[in-house]
Amino acid sequence: MDAFYASVALLRYPELRGRPMVIGGGSRHQPVETPDPVTGAVVRKFATLRDYTGRGVVMTATYEARALGLHSALGLMKAGAIAPDVVLLPTDFDSYRTYSRLFKAAVRTLATRIEDRGIDEIYIDLSEVETPFQGLAAREPSPDPWRRARAVAQAIKDAVRAATGLSCSIGVAPNKLLAKISSDLDKPDGLTLLTPADLPTRIWPLLARKINGIGPKSSAKLEALGIRTIGELALADPQWLVEKFGANYGAWLHEVAHGRDERPVITHSETKSISRETTFERDLSATRDRDQLSRVFTELCAGVSDDLRRKGYVGRTIGLKLRFDNFKTVTRDQTIDPPTRDAQTIRRVAGECLKRVPLDRRIRLLGVRASALTPEDDAVTLAVPQEQPTGSLFD
Repeated sequence: MDAFYASVALLRYPELRGRPMVIGGGSRHQPVETPDPVTGAVVRKFATLRDYTGRGVVMTATYEARALGLHSALGLMKAGAIAPDVVLLPTDFDSYRTYSRLFKAAVRTLATRIEDRGIDEIYIDLSEVETPFQGLAAREPSPDPWRRARAVAQAIKDAVRAATGLSCSIGVAPNKLLAKISSDLDKPDGLTLLTPADLPTRIWPLLARKINGIGPKSSAKLEALGIRTIGELALADPQWLVEKFGANYGAWLHEVAHGRDERPVITHSETKSISRETTFERDLSATRDRDQLSRVFTELCAGVSDDLRRKGYVGRTIGLKLRFDNFKTVTRDQTIDPPTRDAQTIRRVAGECLKRVPLDRRIRLLGVRASALTPEDDAVTLAVPQEQPTGSLFD
């Protein structure tokens, strides 16, 4: 999906279309709506990066904001120094999850072999998908597979836009490695077909870090060794790569530089855990900010409960995650029987975990997790009314 969070926000605030805008920060940056004293129409006032103070980061940016040098993971205050008048909107994960479900459901009307890679990205196996245009098959009993793939991909793009009002970019290639790279080549609203013959002209000139799996450290090491592009990596001696990067990673670098990837599209994998966490815009004290921490703690437990219910799981192990102002992270877990998805039970057990952590430093991050998951139909859940959990942080 193209600039997914920002694009969802533009559906709600169409007046921002064409303006540079970033998503990030807390709810205090919600637009302020006031009625026009003359017409009565609602007028929205939006926060800008100039107004921001804190340590939040950019979650995503519109393409207009990217043209100004703003990008995901950039600190919001640093972004404000670069482009202070860019509009700032808070995150809205409920909306993102809704549109994520809508776009994936639209794809499944045409293709069922789908690997879910997160809220805004999927892999699709097109090898057995029928062309959506019957006339194409009628005119050509054995149509060119790349022409058929283009027709299917365009139909998927049209279905996603009809279901969501949003654009997506699709890369069609012989494997997942090349499909991932090619999906970024013609953004936004791109449809890129990459045949094996296109590898030297379209893939090899790209920087090596464009390959998913070559991170910042490996990219820096490659550059120090004189390798910047995928093409230069492809020309490197395989044994030399093994000597420099180890047997497994060195051999893998040689394979991916030549566009080789045998991974299948995995249509099903068991969810191992479900979690919710939040990083505070300022470090909170367990005593002075007790009420705020308690409220957030309750909301996180309720969120985990909602996610379990929506995905059809119950959890046997409830966990807590805390990160303090010195960046030390601690986790605590407790296993219960029977497993649960109930918000009050999750909060009670997470609260027991919390009592095992000394709260003598200010808290930077708070998280709650359910693991050891079992499909709901296979488990006996706690017979507790499904209500919002209540109580203080130390209950």
